[in-house]
Amino acid sequence: MMNPLAVELNETLRRENPRAFGMLSELGKNLFFPKGILTQTAEAKQKAKLYNATIGIAKENGQAMHLHSVMRHFADLGPDDVLPYAPAMGHPDLRAKWEALILEKNPSLGAGTFSLPVVTSGITHGLSIVADMFVEPDDPVLLPEMYWGNYNMIFGVRRGAAVGLYPFFTTDGKQLDTEGFRRAVLARADRKIVFVLNFPNNPSGYSVTEAEAEAICETFEEAAQRGSDVIVVCDDAYFGLFYEPEVLRESIFARLAGRHNGIFAVKLDGATKEDYVWGLRVGFITFAVSPANRNFYEAMEKKTGGLIRGTISNCPQHSQSILLGAMSDGDYAKEREQKLAVLKARAAKVKEVLAQERFAGVWTPYPFNSGYFMCLKLHSIDSEAFRVRLLEHYGIGVIATRETDVRIAFSCLEEGEIPDLFDVMYRCAKNM
Repeated sequence: MMNPLAVELNETLRRENPRAFGMLSELGKNLFFPKGILTQTAEAKQKAKLYNATIGIAKENGQAMHLHSVMRHFADLGPDDVLPYAPAMGHPDLRAKWEALILEKNPSLGAGTFSLPVVTSGITHGLSIVADMFVEPDDPVLLPEMYWGNYNMIFGVRRGAAVGLYPFFTTDGKQLDTEGFRRAVLARADRKIVFVLNFPNNPSGYSVTEAEAEAICETFEEAAQRGSDVIVVCDDAYFGLFYEPEVLRESIFARLAGRHNGIFAVKLDGATKEDYVWGLRVGFITFAVSPANRNFYEAMEKKTGGLIRGTISNCPQHSQSILLGAMSDGDYAKEREQKLAVLKARAAKVKEVLAQERFAGVWTPYPFNSGYFMCLKLHSIDSEAFRVRLLEHYGIGVIATRETDVRIAFSCLEEGEIPDLFDVMYRCAKNM
């Protein structure tokens, strides 16, 4: 039997937006936020003025019990900022700050058009939440041909989805294939379908222009008008790391929010890549439907919180406290701009070096304008054989992504190292 709390949330979702509610998986419909220990503890925090014996932690001298050997590594944070459990949906102040940051980065979004972000343990965790909440076995999940390999593990292996690929670049490798994308979408426009958009893209390092973003959104809208329930997952892991003027500065999520009642948009972002805190594992999941409705969003947030409660309990407290402190620092924005300038200079150096005519005989660079990566298409060499030879004979590591393609993370190279990297890669390719 379905839990009464899940029934209550489902009634809210069905009443406020029946089409969006119908896109949830059976697991998604069964999720709820428990009112047991969590609710009683929350009430006690507000009203238990004498003694609070609800919290499952140890306390001493009015604060979280702690070891000095642990806390000495957190010079600017107190024990209560590091050690207790965080709320399942995340620190309320951090969620509010990230909501404000989304509005700042996506000015075409209006306040109230999307849910309050829920904290996840990185974007991979957010993708797993999406898979659980929306995907049934054999549901079609479409990915670009150039995609991050973990998508298949999350959607295909864990949830048994029918993972399909759509063309990313045109056959000449020079531009985004919006027509090929449109054909792939409309061929499946008679059913529920999940799409993963990843801009800046991993592995290619490509982000869309305004015109390309609009073409993608028009395709989704056309599919929704034809009766397809369209769930669009915007994996914005590298958002903001844009290096060319033609790149769309907003997330496609901002273009999809409120666009059509057949489109359920999900935004996954976080500090992981944007703020260079990969191991802190602080991400966010945010929802947008049409029409926007606060009751609907609150119900989705509670279901998400219930899923987090039932898997990892909560995301790390210390990571959230560190990020919240950083975002409140007066130098936060300036430091982000400084690091962006460093990465932009490295991307420019890659383009400058690859413009040399001698390279044309062995590889062709795919377009790139953002993020951490770029890819080369090898002309007559197997990418895995090339990768192994580079590693074993030259001491260079790259990633083979497809039979013809290798990925280079210029983000982890100093600008002065880039010319030598490609020179050695060129010599290896010529020798092969």
